[in-house]
Amino acid sequence: MRISEKNKLEKIIIVGDRVLIKPKTSREQTQSGLYLPPGVQEKEKVQEGYVMKVGPGYPMPADYGFDDELEQDEQDAVRYLPLQAKEGDLAIYLQRDAIEINYLGEKYFIVPQSAVLMLVREEDL
Repeated sequence: MRISEKNKLEKIIIVGDRVLIKPKTSREQTQSGLYLPPGVQEKEKVQEGYVMKVGPGYPMPADYGFDDELEQDEQDAVRYLPLQAKEGDLAIYLQRDAIEINYLGEKYFIVPQSAVLMLVREEDL
Protein backbone atom coordinates (compact mmCIF):
# COMPACT_ATOMS: atom_id res chain seq x y z
CA MET A 1 0.00 0.00 0.00
CA ARG A 2 1.34 3.38 -0.95
CA ILE A 3 1.53 5.97 1.84
CA SER A 4 -0.36 9.16 1.10
CA GLU A 5 -1.31 12.21 3.14
CA LYS A 6 -4.76 10.72 3.60
CA ASN A 7 -3.79 7.26 4.88
CA LYS A 8 -0.46 7.79 6.63
CA LEU A 9 -1.96 7.68 10.14
CA GLU A 10 -4.20 4.68 9.38
CA LYS A 11 -1.86 2.15 11.01
CA ILE A 12 -1.44 4.16 14.21
CA ILE A 13 -3.58 3.01 17.13
CA ILE A 14 -3.78 5.43 20.03
CA VAL A 15 -4.16 3.65 23.36
CA GLY A 16 -6.50 4.51 26.23
CA ASP A 17 -7.18 8.11 27.15
CA ARG A 18 -4.58 9.67 24.85
CA VAL A 19 -4.84 11.82 21.75
CA LEU A 20 -2.39 12.31 18.88
CA ILE A 21 -1.85 16.00 18.18
CA LYS A 22 -0.07 17.63 15.27
CA PRO A 23 1.34 20.92 16.56
CA LYS A 24 0.02 24.03 14.93
CA THR A 25 2.79 25.59 12.88
CA SER A 26 2.72 29.32 12.96
CA ARG A 27 5.26 32.03 13.46
CA GLU A 28 4.32 33.74 16.69
CA GLN A 29 4.94 37.45 17.02
CA THR A 30 5.52 38.97 20.44
CA GLN A 31 3.77 42.16 21.54
CA SER A 32 6.95 44.09 20.76
CA GLY A 33 6.97 42.78 17.17
CA LEU A 34 9.65 40.09 17.50
CA TYR A 35 9.11 36.69 15.90
CA LEU A 36 9.87 33.75 18.17
CA PRO A 37 11.69 30.79 16.62
CA PRO A 38 10.02 27.36 16.94
CA GLY A 39 12.47 26.23 19.67
CA VAL A 40 11.39 29.07 21.94
CA GLN A 41 7.71 28.49 21.23
CA GLU A 42 8.03 24.81 22.14
CA LYS A 43 9.31 25.71 25.61
CA GLU A 44 6.09 27.51 26.46
CA LYS A 45 3.90 25.78 29.05
CA VAL A 46 0.78 25.73 26.87
CA GLN A 47 0.73 24.66 23.22
CA GLU A 48 -1.91 24.19 20.57
CA GLY A 49 -2.36 21.71 17.77
CA TYR A 50 -4.88 19.67 15.82
CA VAL A 51 -6.22 16.33 17.07
CA MET A 52 -5.31 13.72 14.46
CA LYS A 53 -6.36 10.51 16.25
CA VAL A 54 -8.11 9.66 19.50
CA GLY A 55 -7.80 6.64 21.78
CA PRO A 56 -10.87 4.60 22.77
CA GLY A 57 -11.17 6.28 26.18
CA TYR A 58 -11.10 5.19 29.80
CA PRO A 59 -11.60 1.42 30.35
CA MET A 60 -14.70 0.62 32.38
CA PRO A 61 -15.05 -2.21 34.92
CA ALA A 62 -16.87 -5.28 33.60
CA ASP A 63 -19.62 -5.01 36.21
CA TYR A 64 -20.37 -1.33 35.63
CA GLY A 65 -24.16 -1.62 35.34
CA PHE A 66 -24.34 -3.16 31.89
CA ASP A 67 -27.42 -5.00 30.74
CA ASP A 68 -27.61 -8.61 31.97
CA GLU A 69 -29.30 -9.63 28.72
CA LEU A 70 -26.07 -9.26 26.74
CA GLU A 71 -24.48 -12.42 25.41
CA GLN A 72 -21.38 -13.67 27.25
CA ASP A 73 -19.00 -12.49 24.49
CA GLU A 74 -20.46 -8.97 24.69
CA GLN A 75 -20.21 -8.99 28.51
CA ASP A 76 -16.52 -9.97 28.36
CA ALA A 77 -15.66 -7.29 25.79
CA VAL A 78 -13.74 -4.29 27.09
CA ARG A 79 -15.90 -1.19 27.28
CA TYR A 80 -14.65 2.38 27.29
CA LEU A 81 -15.90 5.76 28.45
CA PRO A 82 -15.21 7.85 25.32
CA LEU A 83 -13.05 10.98 25.30
CA GLN A 84 -14.27 14.50 24.62
CA ALA A 85 -11.65 15.14 21.94
CA LYS A 86 -12.56 14.34 18.33
CA GLU A 87 -10.42 14.24 15.20
CA GLY A 88 -10.07 17.71 13.71
CA ASP A 89 -10.45 19.61 17.01
CA LEU A 90 -7.96 22.34 17.85
CA ALA A 91 -6.53 21.39 21.26
CA ILE A 92 -4.87 23.66 23.79
CA TYR A 93 -2.70 21.41 25.97
CA LEU A 94 0.02 21.41 28.63
CA GLN A 95 3.41 20.89 27.01
CA ARG A 96 4.94 19.22 30.09
CA ASP A 97 2.62 16.20 29.76
CA ALA A 98 3.11 15.74 26.01
CA ILE A 99 5.38 13.05 24.53
CA GLU A 100 6.99 14.09 21.25
CA ILE A 101 7.26 11.55 18.43
CA ASN A 102 8.40 11.76 14.82
CA TYR A 103 6.44 9.65 12.36
CA LEU A 104 7.20 9.64 8.63
CA GLY A 105 9.18 12.85 8.99
CA GLU A 106 6.49 14.82 10.84
CA LYS A 107 6.34 15.85 14.48
CA TYR A 108 3.38 14.82 16.64
CA PHE A 109 2.61 14.78 20.34
CA ILE A 110 0.86 12.07 22.31
CA VAL A 111 -1.09 13.81 25.05
CA PRO A 112 -3.29 12.35 27.81
CA GLN A 113 -6.76 13.86 27.79
CA SER A 114 -6.13 15.17 31.32
CA ALA A 115 -3.48 17.52 29.85
CA VAL A 116 -5.90 18.97 27.28
CA LEU A 117 -7.18 22.26 28.67
CA MET A 118 -9.58 23.28 25.92
CA LEU A 119 -10.94 22.10 22.58
CA VAL A 120 -12.15 24.25 19.71
CA ARG A 121 -14.48 22.34 17.41
CA GLU A 122 -15.61 23.54 14.02
CA GLU A 123 -18.92 21.76 13.44
CA ASP A 124 -18.61 21.94 9.66
CA LEU A 125 -15.33 19.97 9.54
